[in-house]
Amino acid sequence: MTEKHREFAKTIHSSGSDLLSLINEILDLSKAEAGKLELVVEEMRLDDLADKVRRTFEPVAGQKGLSLNISVAEVLPPVIHADARRLWQVIKNLLSNAFKFTEQGGVTLRIRRPEPETVLTAPGLIPEKTVVFEVADTGIGIPGEKQELIFEAFQQADGTTSRKYGGTGLGLSISREFARYMGGELRLVSAVGKGSRFMLCLPENAETAITGAGLPRVASGPPPAPVSGPESPDAETPEPAFVRDDRRSIEKGDQSILIVEDDPHFAKIMLDLAREKGFKGLIAEDGETGLHFADFYSPSAILLDVGLPGIDGWTVMKRLKESPETRHIPVHFISALDTPLNALKMGAVGFLTKPVSVEMLEEAFRKISHFVAGPVKQLLIVEDDPVQTRSINELIANDDVEIRAVSTAEAAYEQLCSRSFDCMILDLGLGETSGFDLLAKIRRDRTISQVPVIIYTGREITRDEEAGLQKYADSIIIKGARSPERLLDETSLFLHRVESELPPDKQKMLSSGLRKEAVLDGKVVLIVDDDMRNVFALASVLEENGIRLIEARNGREGLEKLGLHPETDLVLMDIMMPEMDGYEAMRRIRKQDELKNIPIIALTAKAMKGDKLKCIDAGANDYLAKPVDPDKLISLLRVWLY
Repeated sequence: MTEKHREFAKTIHSSGSDLLSLINEILDLSKAEAGKLELVVEEMRLDDLADKVRRTFEPVAGQKGLSLNISVAEVLPPVIHADARRLWQVIKNLLSNAFKFTEQGGVTLRIRRPEPETVLTAPGLIPEKTVVFEVADTGIGIPGEKQELIFEAFQQADGTTSRKYGGTGLGLSISREFARYMGGELRLVSAVGKGSRFMLCLPENAETAITGAGLPRVASGPPPAPVSGPESPDAETPEPAFVRDDRRSIEKGDQSILIVEDDPHFAKIMLDLAREKGFKGLIAEDGETGLHFADFYSPSAILLDVGLPGIDGWTVMKRLKESPETRHIPVHFISALDTPLNALKMGAVGFLTKPVSVEMLEEAFRKISHFVAGPVKQLLIVEDDPVQTRSINELIANDDVEIRAVSTAEAAYEQLCSRSFDCMILDLGLGETSGFDLLAKIRRDRTISQVPVIIYTGREITRDEEAGLQKYADSIIIKGARSPERLLDETSLFLHRVESELPPDKQKMLSSGLRKEAVLDGKVVLIVDDDMRNVFALASVLEENGIRLIEARNGREGLEKLGLHPETDLVLMDIMMPEMDGYEAMRRIRKQDELKNIPIIALTAKAMKGDKLKCIDAGANDYLAKPVDPDKLISLLRVWLY
C-alpha cells in the first residue's frame, strides 16, 4: 500500500466513524422529537461510570494539558436504574464540549445530590431521589443571550461560518431530549470567561419516575439484536413482528405497495389504507430490506420514510432511480424533515411531512393510484419553435406517453389548469410572457405547483436567472450536442417510464449517452475546504475521472489560487472555514469580471431550510450537502462542465 493509499484509508476510516456518529445523532434527535424513543432501563453502577469517564477522557486531558477531576458523593446509592447507553451519551457529549472549549485549567465531573436551593422542574424528580451529574469547566463560557440557543439543533455559541471550534451543534440538543426522556432535566450556569457548569438531573430509578409522571415508554432489559434483511423474500421470510403483510399472497399481476417504514404503528396505518384502496401491501423495516423487496417484488409503488435505520430514505431513493429495474416505480416520500424540493427533484411523485393526517395519506394514495392506474403518462411541451417541438416529440414519443404541445405561456397555463400532467418541458423564450413568468405563476398555484418542470432552452442563462430557476425548476438542460440524451433521461425519470419497454434506440441512448465521463477529462477543479478528510475523499473521486485538482484551505487562499490558476474550470466551495468563509469568498469571486461566470458548487454540512438559497444568493451555481454523494457530485460536474 502506498503512502497515498494509507492516507486514503485513514481518511475513509475517520470520515466513516464521524459520519456514523452524525447519522446516529440525527436519528436519535428525530426519534426523540417524533416521540418514538424507547428507553432501556437497567442497573448501572456509579463507580463503573466514573471509571469509564477516567479511562476515556484522561488521555484527552493529557493531550491538552488540562486537569480532570471526578468525584462521587458518598450519600448516593452505589447503583441506579437508568438507560445506561443514553446516559453515557449525554455525559460524553458534555465532557467532550468541556474539553473542546477549555484551553487552561481543567474539567470536573461531580456526581452528587441537588444543592438545597435547586428547584427541580421535571415532574418525575424528587430532591432526595435525584442524582446530579455536573460537568464543570474553566473554559470560554457562554453569554447569557446564547444559553438557550445552544440547545437548538445545529447551533453553537459561536454560530458563524468562520468559527474556531468544530462540531455539528447537535450534541446539546440531543442531550436535552435524552434528559427529558429519562425523566430528568439538563441545566446550565455559565458566564463569559468564567467557564460553564452543565447539570444533568436524573431520578435514581428512571422506570419508577417515568411511569409515575406519565412520561415515555420504557422497555425492561436490553433491546433484541437487529435482524438482517433476507437474501430472498420468499414464503420462508419472517414477517415483521408487529404486523402481518401480504408477501405470502402476492401473485403476478397484483397491484402492490411497498411500505418502507420503521415505525410499526404508522406502518400498520399505511398497510390498512393500502388494502382499502385495493393494493396488497409489503412492509420493510429498513432501507436495505426495502431495496431488496423492490427488486424482488417489483411493487406498483413505494411509500418511503426518510429516517430509517441503516441506510436512509435518500440513499434508498438514489439506488432505486439508478437501477433500470426499479427507476420507473413511483415513490412517495414521508419524512419528519421538511425537504420536499429535494425529493421531487429526485423523481418522487409526492412528499408528506410528519405528523400526517388521514386526509394527507388519502391524497398520497390518490397520487399513487394516478400513476398505477394510468399506464399512459401525460407530457406537456411548451416551445414556440415548431422544429424544436417536432424533434422533442420524436425523441420521447411512444405508446406509454401522450404528448400535448403549446407555443405560449398562456396556453400552457390553461392546459395545466384543465387537465393533469405528469411532467412539463419548458423553453424560456416564449414571446410576451416568458418561461420565467410562467414558472413563477405555476409555483404560486398550489393545484399545479408539484408538476415536475424540465427547463430545455438554447438561450444563455445569467447567474441571477439561474438562481431564480433553481427555486422553481426540477432540472435545467441547455441545448447542445448531447442534450437530447439528458432530456430523454430526465423525462423518463419524472414520467416513471420502464426503460426495458422503450424502443431499442432509446434504451441505447439511456444506457450510454449520459454515462460517458469524457466531458470531465482534463478539467481543472479548485477544492476550497479546511478539512483534509473531505479533500482526500473528493480528490479520490475526481482524479478517477481525469480531473486535475488544486487545493485551498480557506476562502482567502482560494482567491489566491484562482489568481494563480486562471485555467480553473470550476470551484468546489466549502462554507464553514476559518479566516474567510465560503459565502464571503463566493461574493468576492463574483465581483471579479474574469471570474464572474466560473461555476461554483457550494458544499456545506448544514442541510437546513434556506441554506441552498443563501448559497446561491452569495454566488453559487449549485449546492451539495455533506457528506457529498460521489454520484451526485459527478452528475453536477457533468452539468456545469459540459
